[in-house]
Amino acid sequence: MILDRENIKRRMRGQGGFTLIEILVVIAIIALIVSLVGPRVLNYLGESKVKAAKIQIQSLGSALDLFNLDAGRYPTTAEGLTALVQSPGTIPNWNGPYLKGGLVPNDPWGKPYVYRSPGEHGPYDIMSYGSDGQEGGTGTAADITSWAR
Repeated sequence: MILDRENIKRRMRGQGGFTLIEILVVIAIIALIVSLVGPRVLNYLGESKVKAAKIQIQSLGSALDLFNLDAGRYPTTAEGLTALVQSPGTIPNWNGPYLKGGLVPNDPWGKPYVYRSPGEHGPYDIMSYGSDGQEGGTGTAADITSWAR
């Protein structure tokens, strides 16, 4: 069978690409997948910040223990965690800084850790108020503390 140009053009007209309906179906499927996967990814991000806060609180606790070995006491609430990186001036045996980088880190949400000494749950209390920055809460907004492991 010999194909002439008109026959070829007629056969190719129906094979021109995707229709609008096909494109909309693909976009709807992609949107459905994103709506199912998106919240899980955001949840993992929130959980990783909680874990980072717990690790930072443990690190601050270790630095406070080193401070205690040198000074014979923990920094007071007024001296705060800054005493770990700058000498309060009243401690002759201060051998700091006790934290690398010379800065007291903020919690993963950018807020300073709350420090109390003497603490209600031990010689000191360190806490982050979580993602909402307020005492109490649940999930990623829950308080992260040095006394609850």
